[in-house]
Amino acid sequence: MGSIQLQPRPLYGIGTVARLTGIKPDTLRIWERRYQLGASHKSSSGRRQYTQADLEHLQLVAALVAEGARIGEIASSERRTLEMLLRARSDTAKNGVPEPKPRVIFVGQGLCDWLEEHQGCLVNVNALLAPCPVTAVDERLLQDIGEVDGLVAECGGLNGARLDALRALAAALGTKNVLALHQCSSERWRNALEEQGFVSAPFPPDAAFLAFHLTRSSAEKAASAGSGNLGDLVHGKPRLFNEQELSAARGIEDALACECPKHLADLVRALATFEEYSSGCSVENWEDASVHACVYAYAGQARWLMEKALGLVVDAHSEDAAA
Repeated sequence: MGSIQLQPRPLYGIGTVARLTGIKPDTLRIWERRYQLGASHKSSSGRRQYTQADLEHLQLVAALVAEGARIGEIASSERRTLEMLLRARSDTAKNGVPEPKPRVIFVGQGLCDWLEEHQGCLVNVNALLAPCPVTAVDERLLQDIGEVDGLVAECGGLNGARLDALRALAAALGTKNVLALHQCSSERWRNALEEQGFVSAPFPPDAAFLAFHLTRSSAEKAASAGSGNLGDLVHGKPRLFNEQELSAARGIEDALACECPKHLADLVRALATFEEYSSGCSVENWEDASVHACVYAYAGQARWLMEKALGLVVDAHSEDAAA
């Protein structure tokens, strides 16, 4: 089974990383050549692709450089060292420490193929895809994975061998957060999953259900069930535009034949306001929290998607202005 390769997801292009870190693409390329600090993944065509770990590492480096650190002195430092350096600085710098997203492994060839078509489900996690049957995960692959925060496995038709393999895999990965996706399984085996404390669902999963399950996993990593403020329960997506940039984007309408920048900027503002409101909703039990967490996650996703759309318009305008 040595041919099985873990596939990190999501993957970011250099333009997205530049926007999320504030580091210009040319600078990112220089850092990669000079300090081997950059994308750890490349596509079959040789295009740079940054993993979630790459992005978080660069966010730490960018925050330290903004505080006056020399890139040559910190480029080879590990994440833990960078976090310590950043926390030792001002309170403003401490806010630049990115919270790591939960590591979740997805096992199953069909599941990995499905995720390639539904990568929006992975925005809240640091995912590893293992395109192999749950019964084929061996010790060598487990050594490469280490401990994770969650496991999602395609189990086909459930039986004793697959349940045993799933239980052993969860124990080896050090997680009790398991979602088993099955087909044509009897009530007996579904009950056996529940007895193990595992969540079960049909395969292929409903995309909204899987996205919510992963959002809840992220919430459980940060806080105990039923605690008060959803801003603590669910990690929001980072803002891509601040208020000043949104105001500037609204002004682009005069240079274009449409009013897309204005309408997109207004949508982003409205969604960001609702997202902030939703994050402050008080909850008294986990049932309420799960509903509000889903609303909060979807509002953040909608705001982020509209920001991506606005970014395309702004970048197109910038290219036209430079031409």
